[in-house]
Amino acid sequence: MPTVDVHTHILPKTWPDWSQLFGYDGFIHLEHLPNGNARMMRGQQFFREIGPDCWDPEVRLARCDELGIDVQVICTVPVMFSYWAKPEDTLTVARFLNDHLADLTQRYPKRLVPLGTLPMQAPDLAIAELERIHEMGFPGVQIGSHINQWELHSEQLEPFFAAAEDLDMAIMVHPWEMVGRERMPAYWLPWLVGMPAETCLAICNLIFGGVFERHPRLKVLFAHGGGSFPATVGRIQHGFEVRPDLCAVDNPVSPKEYLERGSIWVDSIVHDANALDYLIKIVGPHRIALGSDYPFPLGELEPGELIRRHVDDAAVRQQLLGATAFDWLGLNPKDYV
Repeated sequence: MPTVDVHTHILPKTWPDWSQLFGYDGFIHLEHLPNGNARMMRGQQFFREIGPDCWDPEVRLARCDELGIDVQVICTVPVMFSYWAKPEDTLTVARFLNDHLADLTQRYPKRLVPLGTLPMQAPDLAIAELERIHEMGFPGVQIGSHINQWELHSEQLEPFFAAAEDLDMAIMVHPWEMVGRERMPAYWLPWLVGMPAETCLAICNLIFGGVFERHPRLKVLFAHGGGSFPATVGRIQHGFEVRPDLCAVDNPVSPKEYLERGSIWVDSIVHDANALDYLIKIVGPHRIALGSDYPFPLGELEPGELIRRHVDDAAVRQQLLGATAFDWLGLNPKDYV
């Protein structure tokens, strides 16, 4: 069974100056540095410094070989979603990024698997691009935890989820523009506190809004171990039971039912052995896939290390390191040997 990292991010080394091309600011561009790194910039505002492992497939695959990772699932960095932009411009960005992913996976077909990005603020355009990349062989997409003012249960997104279900496209939900960020600008708290809460919010909207009920064949994986949802599902379930007048207004099915059905998939980025034990107990190994958030420092710095070191049961370890990933993606592991 090949070892698969389902949560890694990649960018092209270069791309057009979208702000100049489209005539308005807000898009990310790269400033390459003499030391071989590059700065991700939004206009004059610094976002993050990245190294060649964020764009050079040879560098990242050499690192994969060192760490025993056979396959990386690759997707863009959420700041590139560009949901805020004009839909036709976001489509242009998405097509460029998706074509780049397609080129990489054609060059390394046994090592890299692509998750596309879509102009989710325009569901008709998103579905058209979903269909295009499905025809190109993409097994899934990455979307944000909300789409501007729309939460994931918003009626505007219903056609997208129907299309994803019909095409059997896996979905990874990644937090972005985190809830409460205006209250916690210091100490990196949007990433430490806001991200887990944002993911929990996305899961709850899909549950309470009835998306999982209307689309039972959806395969949705949530980044960072499902955020704070696993730790707070008892409270969420209790609230559903004592105040159905507030919680069950759009869907009468309990939150824990979706865990039992296997509707909720997560990656393994929890950074703590006790948390991993709890995640295995509450979600189940058949719904947990190794994820690292490579190549960013808040991810697992040695992908798979926690699973290999801490999970003693060989069958569970194999499930987490590879089998769940192939199940989620609908791919045959024999094609990656």
